[in-house]
Amino acid sequence: MHRIDAAERRRRIGARHALAARRPKDDLARLADEMAGIHATDPASVYMELRARTRDLTHADIERALYDDRSLVKVLGMRRTMFVVSPQFAGVVNAAAAADIAVRERKRMYQMLEGAGITDAPARWVAGVERATLHELGELGEATAGDLTKRVPGLREQIPFGAGKTWAGKVGVSTRLLFLLSAEGRIIRGRPKGTWLSSMYRWAPMDRWIEGGLEPWPAERAHAELVRHWLRAFGPGTQRDVQWWTGWTVARTKAALKAVGALEVGLEGGATGWVLPDDLDTTPEPAPWVALLPALDSTIMAWKDREWYLDGLYRDLFDNAGNAGPTAWVDGRVVGLWAQRANLEVGYRLLRDVGRAATHALDAEAARLTEWLGANRVFPRFPNPLFRELAAS
Repeated sequence: MHRIDAAERRRRIGARHALAARRPKDDLARLADEMAGIHATDPASVYMELRARTRDLTHADIERALYDDRSLVKVLGMRRTMFVVSPQFAGVVNAAAAADIAVRERKRMYQMLEGAGITDAPARWVAGVERATLHELGELGEATAGDLTKRVPGLREQIPFGAGKTWAGKVGVSTRLLFLLSAEGRIIRGRPKGTWLSSMYRWAPMDRWIEGGLEPWPAERAHAELVRHWLRAFGPGTQRDVQWWTGWTVARTKAALKAVGALEVGLEGGATGWVLPDDLDTTPEPAPWVALLPALDSTIMAWKDREWYLDGLYRDLFDNAGNAGPTAWVDGRVVGLWAQRANLEVGYRLLRDVGRAATHALDAEAARLTEWLGANRVFPRFPNPLFRELAAS
């Protein structure tokens, strides 16, 4: 069996994730698709992920790609997570991941509505609210959840959950239904209401935002295409890595790997990994590189088995739910974390020795990132204790 060691995997990160050599700023859509999607749960991360991999990129460049040219779109994808991809690849993501989420979400919504006593015919009730919502959204062109709730009475209903539990509460039908419609590829998040840091989005009909709507993909073809993109960006990876990242069953993961002709390779530590059949060559050694990547960056979140690039730092950099904070990288290894201090200056903390040259390079990158962020304070949604400590310093 062909073997691929950790050093080769780290070289691939530098070369394939545009971290050793940044891309031109007119290449954002291709970059996003080659990364199998830019992780977009945190609005700020999208901007900083693209900035870390692109030369001379401004906030305006990203906003133009997302909301004017629409060469990038934000869609629900793997593991109920938001990703930024090209409109063409968005059809793959929807058919391979979001479509299954939508089926489960619709069933769950019916159960919640009936259990709450709102209706004893949930399918018919939801269909009516859907029609009204899509009609009003079509009339408005774009609208926030609040805008639609004013116009559609059914969206104002509140569904209780967790009765008798400490976490009991209520969720609006608007929240559940808009999520469902986005998972089904019928509506999409458009321009935010506020700055680039805002998570309050205007919704738009999918077929208006993307001409003709999402390209329909047969499910099995979409599964194979998604795995092909993942392996090209992140391979070699274990079956466990692929299954975790996609949110699929074991059976579906195996079928998709087989469909693309993936080959087994030996990994350091004795695990078995998978690569595309034409991807066994050694990667040339890139020039030394450093990076300050945002929370939930696509690189750090790509694998389930992470020890080969974390080297024992998991507890320092992830929260209890498995969400990665902002990280400092040197040549394919995570070496520490970074944060904006109270004075908005970007500072980093090394958790291992990296040598004088890499430290100077990180200093320079922290200064560049400080300038790029300007007066904007970026705070991740899932801060871990070390990040809080550094940010407060």
